[in-house]
Amino acid sequence: MRRTEVRLPSEVWVLVAASFIIAVGFGIVAPVLPAYASAFNVGTTAVAALISAFSFVRLAFAPVSGRLVSRFGEPNVYIVGILIVAAGTTACGFAASYTEMLIWRSMAGVGSTMFTVAALGLLIRITPAPMRGRASGLWATGFLLGNIAGPIIGAGLASFSVRVPFVAYGVMLCVAAAVVWFFLRRSTLTALDKSDAPTMTLRTALRSAAYRAALASGFANGWAVFGVRISLIPLFVVKGLHHSPAVAGISLSVFAAGNAAVLMVSGKVADTYGRRPMAIAGLVTAAIGTIWIGFTSTVPLFMAASLVAGIGAGLLNPPQNAVVADVIGAKGKGGPVLAGFQMVTDLGAIIGPLLAGFLADQFSYQVAFTATGAAMLVALGFWLVSPETLPQHVDEHTAESVASECGCLDEGAEVPTGERVGGRPRHPEA
Repeated sequence: MRRTEVRLPSEVWVLVAASFIIAVGFGIVAPVLPAYASAFNVGTTAVAALISAFSFVRLAFAPVSGRLVSRFGEPNVYIVGILIVAAGTTACGFAASYTEMLIWRSMAGVGSTMFTVAALGLLIRITPAPMRGRASGLWATGFLLGNIAGPIIGAGLASFSVRVPFVAYGVMLCVAAAVVWFFLRRSTLTALDKSDAPTMTLRTALRSAAYRAALASGFANGWAVFGVRISLIPLFVVKGLHHSPAVAGISLSVFAAGNAAVLMVSGKVADTYGRRPMAIAGLVTAAIGTIWIGFTSTVPLFMAASLVAGIGAGLLNPPQNAVVADVIGAKGKGGPVLAGFQMVTDLGAIIGPLLAGFLADQFSYQVAFTATGAAMLVALGFWLVSPETLPQHVDEHTAESVASECGCLDEGAEVPTGERVGGRPRHPEA
C-alpha cells in the first residue's frame, strides 16, 4: 500500500520567510541599541531601562493582542503589528532625545506582541495537528537564522551611521509585512474565522495540566534564554573567566548552533512519538548546560556548556509550542490562551535577569546559574505529571479528510490505516 505524502501548507513557509526577515532586522538593531542610547548622555541604568521597556510593554499589551486576534483575525493583527514595529523602530533612528527614543521603543513593543501572538495563532490554525511540532521548529529556525545573520549585517551598516540600522530594520519589517499580505491575501486557510465557535478563555486553558506545563517551561525558557543568556553571560565571561566580551559573542553563536542543529529533529520526533518526551529531554539538557556554565573555568568548557544549553533549548521549543496548539485545537479561537503563554515567557525574561543578577552580586555566578537551571527543573516537574497531547492514531477516512482540508495531501497516494497523519487531538486532560 502506498503511503500518504503529507506536507506542510505553503502558508507555513510564508510565515517562516517573514520570521527570517524580521529576525534579521532585529539582529541589525540589537548590537547598536545600547550605544545609541548612551549617545544621549544617560547612565547605564537608563540604557537598561530602554531595553527593558520593550519587554515590559510586550507583557502589558499581550492580553489586548489576544483579544484583537480573536476579533480581527491573525493575518490582520500580524501585518498591523509588524507595521507598528516598523514605524516605532524607524522613529527611534531619528529620535532627538532619550525620552523620545523611549516612547518610540515602547511603541515598537506594542507591535511586537501583536505580531508574535498572531503568528502563533496562525501557525496553530493552518497546520495539521500531527505536524505542529515540525511547523514550530521550522518557524523557530527562521528566527534563529535571522538572529545569526542580523548582527553581521548590522555591524557593517553601523559603520555608516548609528541611525542606519534602525532605518534598515524599519524597511525590512515593511518587506515582511508585504510578503505576508501578498502570499496570504487569497488563502482560504488564513481567512478570518467567522464561525460561532467560542473563544477559549485563559481560565479554561489553565485547567489543562499540559497547558500549565507549557507555561512553566515558557517561564523558565524566558528566564534562561531570553534573559540570563543576554544579560549575565557577557558579565560572567569578563568577571568570571577573565576574557574579552568577544568570547561572550562567540558563545552566543555556539548556543545558536546547538539550537539550530536540533530544532527540526525535535519537531519531527514530537510529531511522531509525543510532545512530552522531547520537552522533558529539552528541559533536562538545558538545565545541565545552564548550571554547568556557572562552574566552568576555561573557555573550551564554557563553550561546551553553551552548546549543551543551546541543544536543550532547541529540543524544548517545538513540543512546547505544539502543546499550546493542541490545547486550543485547530478549530478553536485561542487569542487569550496564546497571549497568556507569551506573557509568562516575557515575565521570565524580565524576572530572571534581575534575580540572577542579584544572586551573582550577593553570592556568586555559580549560584546565579544554578538558580536558572533550577527553574527548568521546576518546569520539568510540571511536564512529568502532564498528559500527552499528540493526536491518537486515526483511521483511513479521518486521515485523508484532514490532509485534504489543509491541501497537504499529494494526489495519487493512499492513506495507510493507523498512521499518525491527522485526526482530532484528544483532550489534554484525557
